[in-house]
Amino acid sequence: MAKNDIKKTNAARLLDQARIPYELIPYTVDENNLAADHVADELGEDIRQVFKTIVLHGERTGHFVCVVPGNCEIDLKKAAQAAGAKKAELIAMKELLPLTGYIRGGCSPIGMKKPFPTFFHHTATDFDYIYVSAGQRGLQLRISPSQLIAFVKGEIKDLVK
Repeated sequence: MAKNDIKKTNAARLLDQARIPYELIPYTVDENNLAADHVADELGEDIRQVFKTIVLHGERTGHFVCVVPGNCEIDLKKAAQAAGAKKAELIAMKELLPLTGYIRGGCSPIGMKKPFPTFFHHTATDFDYIYVSAGQRGLQLRISPSQLIAFVKGEIKDLVK
């Protein structure tokens, strides 16, 4: 797919409006393997720079978002602590689209139906750029982590096991 054939997503349009530089990077989707390691392999990038967006629900605090490296597993206790909750759990897959407007494998921390508290694993700031979903399967955003975190009013936390 040629770069000028890439259709902009809502996340990309929001970044354009905010004048935040980014690059849209397409990759081949494997419907049987939506894991971040497949995305990293397709991009030819370090898995530690390919971040996945996870939506959780904290008791008493409501929904929140964690953005973690693709090679890591989220620690629910650390995620809950980041959100100010005693406990947190992943939302059910059937809740993802109605809640965020995104599907599994295409969930971006940018442009959800409504803003949720968003937390980034501290290693995001170790890199000049990271990758996050552009809001659809097969398309990633290559972006400065500091600009992304500022744009979504995110916080840096320790979120993984």
